[in-house]
Formats: sequence, structure tokens, C-alpha cells
Amino acid sequence: MALTWNDTRELAEALFDSQPETHPLSLRFTDLHQWIMSLDHFEDSAEKSTEKHLEAIQMIWYEEWKEEYPDADDPYDFKNRS
Repeated sequence: MALTWNDTRELAEALFDSQPETHPLSLRFTDLHQWIMSLDHFEDSAEKSTEKHLEAIQMIWYEEWKEEYPDADDPYDFKNRS
């Protein structure tokens, strides 16, 4: 199945599967873009990417990461900091 920029959930899940211990919010968008472009089933044009796409993918990946590591020290979760 070919993935495009509009497949945000599938891209986020693929990134989580390929980089399970990477905290998604630690990545710059330039790195995130490159990682997406290198996914096996990604077949869209680099120029079609938007900040909106990257942000959506990153947030879905972050939700996946939080579910997998609920007890991890998360420097980006300001709501649960004391």
C-alpha cells in the first residue's frame, strides 16, 4: 500500500514502528520530513509536504509513544509536571 502525506495516521504508526524509542517531539520537522521520505511504502512528492502534515503526523506519533511509554519521563508533557 503506497502512503502519501494525507495518510497521517499510517505514517505516524510506521514511524513509531521503525523508531519506537525516539521521542517524536524531539525531532525537527526537517528530520521528520526526511524520515517520512525514507519509509518503505511512502510514495509521495517531497514538495507536497506542508507544516500541517508534519505537525499532524508528529502529534499522532506522540500519542502512540505516550500509550507505549505511559511511565516514561516526558519532558514535553507540561500538564503532568509537578
